[in-house]
Amino acid sequence: MVGGLTASLARYQWQSRAFDYVKGLLLAGHRKSIEGISVALGLPHCQGLHHFISNASWDASVVMADLARAAEAVIDPAWWIVDDTGFRKCGKHSAGVARQYTGTAGDVKNCQIGVSLQLARHEASSPIGWRLFLPESWDPASPKAGADITERRRRAKVPTRAPAR
Repeated sequence: MVGGLTASLARYQWQSRAFDYVKGLLLAGHRKSIEGISVALGLPHCQGLHHFISNASWDASVVMADLARAAEAVIDPAWWIVDDTGFRKCGKHSAGVARQYTGTAGDVKNCQIGVSLQLARHEASSPIGWRLFLPESWDPASPKAGADITERRRRAKVPTRAPAR
């Protein structure tokens, strides 16, 4: 399954690293850091996975479309589910981080919000699409954005075409 989803990666090494990364995410354990995955998989060092996560480029829409086709064939969905998930953050440098309501914490917290689309039925579900929600404070045209938002977006590698809200 992973092989078909990594076909759009330009380099064979990145396809191999993608397989390692997904395998590591599926292993038992709580923290899914690059270092933890590397240790769990018995990799000699974590540099390769770091390089993959930081530098490999592919068209995410191709991967999501391939995943959607594969999931639909396996799951035979009865429902589509749209869900949001909050990821609490301590700092302000990750893309989309702001003080905002998250159902994960049940309160306003410093967090990122991810929105997913899932195919589901009673026996199984699979995310087939996902996006990072960018709040108004990450929109350079918004009065809610700080003076440093253009630089924060650049450092967080938020594409200029990525709209907020």
